[in-house]
Amino acid sequence: QVQLVESGGGSVQAGGSLRLSCVASGNIPFCMSWFRQAPGKEREGVARIYTGSGTTYYSDSVKGRFTISQDKAKNTLYLQMNSLKPEDAAMYYCAAVAPWRLVCGLDQTAYNSWGQGTQVTVSS
Repeated sequence: QVQLVESGGGSVQAGGSLRLSCVASGNIPFCMSWFRQAPGKEREGVARIYTGSGTTYYSDSVKGRFTISQDKAKNTLYLQMNSLKPEDAAMYYCAAVAPWRLVCGLDQTAYNSWGQGTQVTVSS
């Protein structure tokens, strides 16, 4: 399994920005994603990236506002979050797809490595 450590969460006002980071140790998997979970809600995938090609995908709730990217030299995954809304407030997790999976999607059951999470708070 890959070890993942997130950072960059914090408290911002609506309309503000944050950049989350996730440092990975070990072999980098072919697919990594960001998920989030708000209190009382199910965990949802928000963005994923094929680490080889850099191809990205976003959920409708964040499309146009969030950007997932990577720095291969630093083994780091990023999530740039702009135009934050109160409904974006959640614990954010980065995750790595299990190496035996063939598809890079936002089905969390495909992921076998998770970070500890970083909290994002958005005030209105």
